[in-house]
Amino acid sequence: MFAKVTSLGVTGLAGYLVQVETDLSGGLPQFNLVGLPDSAVKESSERVRSAVKNLHYQWPASRITVNLAPADVRKTGPVYDLPVFIGILAAQGKLPAPGPQRAFLGELGLDGALRPVSGVLPMALAAVQQGVTELYVPAENAAEAAVAEGLTVYPARSAQDVVLHLCGAEPLAPAQADGYDENGVWLGPDMADVRGQGEARRALEIAAAGGHNLLLVGPPGTGKSMLAKRLPGILPPLTYDEALETSAIYSVAGLLRGGLVKTRPFRSPHHSVSSTALAGGGTVPRPGEISLAHNGVLFLDELPEFARDTLEVLRQPLEDGAVTVSRVHGTATYPCKFMLVAAMNPCKCGYLGHPTRECTCTPSAIEQYRRRISGPLLDRIDLHVEALPVEYEDLAAEQSGEPSAAVRARVMAARTLQRQRYHALPGVRCNAQLPGSALRQYCRMTPAAEKLLRGAFERLGYSARAYDRILRVARTAADLDGSEVLDSVHLSEALQYRSLDRKFGIR
Repeated sequence: MFAKVTSLGVTGLAGYLVQVETDLSGGLPQFNLVGLPDSAVKESSERVRSAVKNLHYQWPASRITVNLAPADVRKTGPVYDLPVFIGILAAQGKLPAPGPQRAFLGELGLDGALRPVSGVLPMALAAVQQGVTELYVPAENAAEAAVAEGLTVYPARSAQDVVLHLCGAEPLAPAQADGYDENGVWLGPDMADVRGQGEARRALEIAAAGGHNLLLVGPPGTGKSMLAKRLPGILPPLTYDEALETSAIYSVAGLLRGGLVKTRPFRSPHHSVSSTALAGGGTVPRPGEISLAHNGVLFLDELPEFARDTLEVLRQPLEDGAVTVSRVHGTATYPCKFMLVAAMNPCKCGYLGHPTRECTCTPSAIEQYRRRISGPLLDRIDLHVEALPVEYEDLAAEQSGEPSAAVRARVMAARTLQRQRYHALPGVRCNAQLPGSALRQYCRMTPAAEKLLRGAFERLGYSARAYDRILRVARTAADLDGSEVLDSVHLSEALQYRSLDRKFGIR
């Protein structure tokens, strides 16, 4: 007796079909599971056996062979419990053959209850591409699976619900996809709470408008972390495509709750984070913090406290917008187009250059503290901003600062210009993603601006990468002004954001 049940798997962010083939033959009773399964898949035999018995079905007293095809791709996780269960019942003739248009996935409890699994969204999207029309999932995974258009998703609380549906006894109600509003309202921390810090607020607005990386340097208590945490509130809402990309990453990581991710991610790992946790990895490659921050913000507070080897991991992803994780059990590529926002003190004690408090660090301690950040990493940060101590008048003022909604309106207007300008460039959504080959076309300068940039480049010895990033920042400043040509005022503002590395001697 033989039965074939369709299921799904995921490698990186790519889903694929898995055929669960079940054969019942003569011989001594035993259960063989083949097809390159990992430990979690191998253990499904005991979960399925208990579920079959506890749901009052007969466990076949024969040799059971289950093959997960394709056999040359490693299968991971408990996602195949439900299809194995359905396959055994179908092979005994207790269920009609499900057919290739139906797919099943889910972890089984010993009592037959269905538990959620990770990676359902990319698997559901792959199911649609492979001609699957019905997908049976645990109830907790139904919202994310229903995002896939052209797929009828049936949520189930237990394997018994699926059996009764397939037999026609008690049909399951299909899940309904939640609507997506691309004009969502930000409900998080507001820029109105920030007092003073006019220059830092302006830099934050430029960073948001162009998707640029930002470094805030200043004494303790000046509001560096406060500003960074309010950055998502002035960023444009996620588009549907961006929400789909971000949700797929969170689904694979097992962090997706409900439907699509609706707000831009804000990830703030502790400075003790490892390079593997930051870039991704593990025995089976999983996305790290930089991928979880895709289409959002990665905030590194107390930047010099991070291990230097950990920070160096960021260099290639900041350039490529993707990271490839290679391990023994496979290779996975995850997108990681994020805004890097970092904060640091000017020295170990934090008061170097403070107008009223004296720095207690020795010159060697200051030098050692600064050398934790490499020049190549700093070169990839577009905006270097000094956060000065806030004046008493600003703190005591009754009038609050400009709210996030007003800043966000200007940012969205600038982003709209960028989308219209770069509509012919695939993958380019903002100025920070503009390739170097297109800078000459989209960053035309007035003669005065070109003279200013030439003088700064020759006098200060900028790298070729810094040259490109200065032009991108100037392009954003011009977009905020509604100007299509870069003027000297835009170049001057962009150049001033490259001065802190020399003032504090970080390079």
